[in-house]
Amino acid sequence: MDPHTARSLGNRETWQLPMVEEILAQAHVVSLPLRTRFRGQTRREAMLFRGPAGWGEFAPFPEYAAGESAAWLRAGLEAGWQELSTPLRRRIPINATMPAVSPEQVESVLARFGAVESIPAVKIKVAEPGQTLQDDVARFREVRRLAPQAGLRADANGGWSIAEAVPALERLAEISEGNFEYAEQPVAGVEPLAQLREALAAAGVSSAGAPLRIAADEAVRKAEDPLRVARLGAADLIVVKVPPLGGVRRALQIVEQAGLDAVVSSALDTSVGLAAGLALAARLPSLPYACGLGTAALFEHDVVDAPLLPTAGELVLPGAVEPSAALLELHRVEADREQWWVQRLRDAHQVLAAELLGLRA
Repeated sequence: MDPHTARSLGNRETWQLPMVEEILAQAHVVSLPLRTRFRGQTRREAMLFRGPAGWGEFAPFPEYAAGESAAWLRAGLEAGWQELSTPLRRRIPINATMPAVSPEQVESVLARFGAVESIPAVKIKVAEPGQTLQDDVARFREVRRLAPQAGLRADANGGWSIAEAVPALERLAEISEGNFEYAEQPVAGVEPLAQLREALAAAGVSSAGAPLRIAADEAVRKAEDPLRVARLGAADLIVVKVPPLGGVRRALQIVEQAGLDAVVSSALDTSVGLAAGLALAARLPSLPYACGLGTAALFEHDVVDAPLLPTAGELVLPGAVEPSAALLELHRVEADREQWWVQRLRDAHQVLAAELLGLRA
């Protein structure tokens, strides 16, 4: 067998893993400014490359090592080198994403996601380091005031303890007045999520008379076994992101095996990466929740002339997403950063090749 031909993990097909030099032949590394600090970042760096099937994106966050970054590379190569099945839908409902901003900034952030009255849901960042529950409450109140029709979601990125999460979620659910859709990864880990569900039930925390729903994000995408969440009954639904799960195909398999509702979300992708997220959302058997794929609104600049921004609360599945040569050049990183990304690619490629060949130590 060719050393770069291997059985795709979880698939029956064989997959030709492109050589590093083939990937780099049409690769570009960019640094894009963000409108608001998000995940502690003010700029987003990404490597984009073109393959025979289109453009792919490789953008693991800076702190991720090669083992974790390999899944992100696999997802980018899938987009650039593989064809997907026929989509089940063309129109994808899109939620707004609210960073941990002050109440005075909420209105301007919401405006980036189109007409406020058409926004189906808002995911609101909470438990931000350096902020308090009162900051979260004020942000929730302002979103509720400006978009009363929208379902509200609290995304804590595992920032609370169970003791903190129970009263915090009870307070945010009260403010939401029955419009609280779910809490996303309120505590870190899988077992703590299961324990939190029990604690919320014991405390009688609810929304619209129903138990408060819990969504797992990091407990799925950063776990060695993403299906443990379902087996332990730790969540009501899962948040799936194409890059950290290794591509559209693998994400579809995880959703099917988990047997839980899924929300497709962005990993702060450029419009190239968002196209892969939309491809996943378009192929899920059901799509009960608006997707977090409108995050191009958080960028000052993108790599395409027409960024994938929602209109009337939705995005239409795009055709080929082609970066602008001028924008790729405008946002190109300095030589030392480019070499840093090239080395990340090489390291992740080595891990991925070992995975595909079943040689991981």
